[in-house]
Amino acid sequence: MKTSIACVVLGKSPETQNKILIAHRAQKGDMGGRWEFPGGKVDQGESDRDTIVREMLEEFGESVLVGELIATSQFEHKGEACLLRAYEVFFSNDGLEKPFSLTEHTETKWVEFEQIPTDNFVDSDLKILPQVKKYIEKNYEGR
Repeated sequence: MKTSIACVVLGKSPETQNKILIAHRAQKGDMGGRWEFPGGKVDQGESDRDTIVREMLEEFGESVLVGELIATSQFEHKGEACLLRAYEVFFSNDGLEKPFSLTEHTETKWVEFEQIPTDNFVDSDLKILPQVKKYIEKNYEGR
């Protein structure tokens, strides 16, 4: 079974507080032109954490810290079963003052959680939204 990871990046600065980072895929591939949580495929022999560090460096030019596993889901892509695991990920930069070096995406934006389903969001990431919302409510609301 193929495994992919999704990075849930929650805003920490005054401009991004109570927001979540989403990325717009370039117009290529099956999900081109749609919004998603940043992430990627886990290569054979690679840990989830190694995948996250590699993908964020390749796709955003960012070194990151990987937090806890917050959601999992299974989905089918082109008739093949796939597993998606989402982790909280910490960027040292919010991409506002110093823009990300994007290679797979055309843009990023910080949005309120409730906005995510209104964007043209990839189906696999939509499946984990209830778990992500529960994690945010448990760990961040009221702070």
